[in-house]
Amino acid sequence: MTEQSLLLDVLALGRLGVDLYPLQDGVGLEDVSTFGKYLGGSAANVSVAAARHGHRVGLVSRVGDDPFGRYLLRELGQLGVDNRFVATDPRYKTPITFCEIFPPDDFPLYFYREPKAPDLEISEAQIDAEAVRTARILWFTVTGLSQEPSRGSHHAALAARAGAAGDTVIDLDYRPMFWATPAEAATQIAKVLEHATVAVGNREECEVAVGEAEPERAADAILERGVRLAIVKQGPKGVLAKTADETVEVPQHSVDVINGLGAGDAFGGALCHGLLNGWDLERTLRFANIAGAIVASRRECSTAMPTSAEVDELIGLGA
Repeated sequence: MTEQSLLLDVLALGRLGVDLYPLQDGVGLEDVSTFGKYLGGSAANVSVAAARHGHRVGLVSRVGDDPFGRYLLRELGQLGVDNRFVATDPRYKTPITFCEIFPPDDFPLYFYREPKAPDLEISEAQIDAEAVRTARILWFTVTGLSQEPSRGSHHAALAARAGAAGDTVIDLDYRPMFWATPAEAATQIAKVLEHATVAVGNREECEVAVGEAEPERAADAILERGVRLAIVKQGPKGVLAKTADETVEVPQHSVDVINGLGAGDAFGGALCHGLLNGWDLERTLRFANIAGAIVASRRECSTAMPTSAEVDELIGLGA
């Protein structure tokens, strides 16, 4: 452990890969001829988003020993994310994700992670216990619980985090293609929810996690697991956040959508920004909503993450 590891505002664990997004809209992949290459993966995108707001951010993940892996390590550094905890896996190739872009609300994803993605090989040896304990926010996603050794490494991180100050955020980023059944995911989520202080997910993800899709009931069910702040994304209806003594609902910020895939990760990075600054719930949610909307109005995800100044400008315009 170095003195540097004590300075992290956010430490994220989880998925990292290459996004190959079409530069043509409204056509299937079979008809696309040009693509843009970007850093991707939910945990990595949240890391970049938080770094864009001026925070010191680190990522725990793995890449393949291949050109795409080298690209991701370099890109993390260029986007302001500390890559010290990203290992190079000698066996599995760096994963690739394609999408199709059919604005305003259809963005099919195609994951190429077979036979296994390196980020599911995160080992306990990669978990710097002091960095985990001292980070102001620890962020992890449900995908990291889907297979070993990543699952055990997440539990090791949560054990190291026990009793630490700051928030531990679980992103209920449920992706059905990574699980045998929703019930299996629910079982694994139940084992870690009690270690989180903040949980964030959409209605479908909340239903998998706690068996409730109606936002108020879902938030209550999450709080009953010991989480202090439950955030339920409601799509066009905006976002609901609830604590033991406060409920806040913020409407969606409308934009002309180009690609909606990165909006949730932008929301996550902006949520971290609000938590780190000690903002009240309404201010935090409004800021995070607008950050997500900005990314939805752009093609890529990681390199589309807005700065605080860009978000504040929209707020100043009455967004």
